[in-house]
Amino acid sequence: MKCVAMLTVAGGMLAGTLLPSQAAVLNTMDDVGDAIQACWTPPADAGNSTVTLSFSFKRDGSLIGPPRPTAAKVAGDDKARKAFIDAAIAAVKNCTPLSLSPALAQGIGGNVFTLQLVSPKK
Repeated sequence: MKCVAMLTVAGGMLAGTLLPSQAAVLNTMDDVGDAIQACWTPPADAGNSTVTLSFSFKRDGSLIGPPRPTAAKVAGDDKARKAFIDAAIAAVKNCTPLSLSPALAQGIGGNVFTLQLVSPKK
């Protein structure tokens, strides 16, 4: 199984694997992507599916509102689509708040991030 997580910030792409509740302080956007990717578990019957989420962080590492799906290509019917998107949103929500370093926290607040989650996951 394969999982790809891309975190896009102001046109730059950063790949992202640490559970935030168990991780050290996150110092880079790569660390943030890794942390969120570690929380992602696609539904078992997801097939070859992809969802892209947009979301923002507060400086304390918590989310500003819920992640929003901006694109999705999901194998199966509407029920499968909903389950896949809900699992992706839950991964981001369950991964936060993140433990951000002061330097990262200073620049992260309010920026919109895009995360793509793909199934199958390795």
